[in-house]
Amino acid sequence: MKRLTAFLAATIAVISFAFAGAATATAADAPQKLDTAATQQDEVGIQSAQGYGSIAPFEYQYGGVTISVPTCSFGHYIEGSGKRIDDEKAWVTGGGLCGGVQFCNWRIDFAYADTNNSTYKTSKGATHTTCNYMSSVYRYNAPQTLPYYGKACAKLYVNNVLRGTQCHYITS
Repeated sequence: MKRLTAFLAATIAVISFAFAGAATATAADAPQKLDTAATQQDEVGIQSAQGYGSIAPFEYQYGGVTISVPTCSFGHYIEGSGKRIDDEKAWVTGGGLCGGVQFCNWRIDFAYADTNNSTYKTSKGATHTTCNYMSSVYRYNAPQTLPYYGKACAKLYVNNVLRGTQCHYITS
C-alpha cells in the first residue's frame, strides 16, 4: 500500500506539472521532452518508473478532413529489474480538450538504445488506420530481457510523423 500511495502521489504531481507547462511546449521540443515521474523500488529489487512527455498542438489530414490536436500528454510506464522488463506500456492522456480528439492512422513504437545512445532495437507497433479517442491510443509491450543497459523509449506516430517521445533510463 505504501508503494501504491507514493506512486499515485508522484503521478498526480507530474500530471499537474504536465498541464501547467504544456502550453509553452513547441513542436520542436515535444518529441524530445523527457519527464520521468516516479521511480519506486520494493524489497525484491523490482523498480518502476512512469513519466509524461508533452505532445505539442498539431494538425493533420485524414480522409480529406483536417484534424486539430491540442496539447496532450504521452505517458510511458516501465517495471522490471536490471535489464529485465516485466511490464511496459504507453498511452495518450491529457483530459479536457484532448479527450474529445480522435487520433487516426496512429501507432506506438518502443525503442531501446545502449549507453552510447545507439538504438539497437525497435518494436514497431501496429498502425491503427481507424480513428480512436485518446483513451484507446494505448500499447502494451511483452516482457523481455534487454541485452544492454541504456534507455527505453515510447514513441507516438500520427500519420507517420513522430508526435511524442518519453524515455526511461535503465541502469544497473
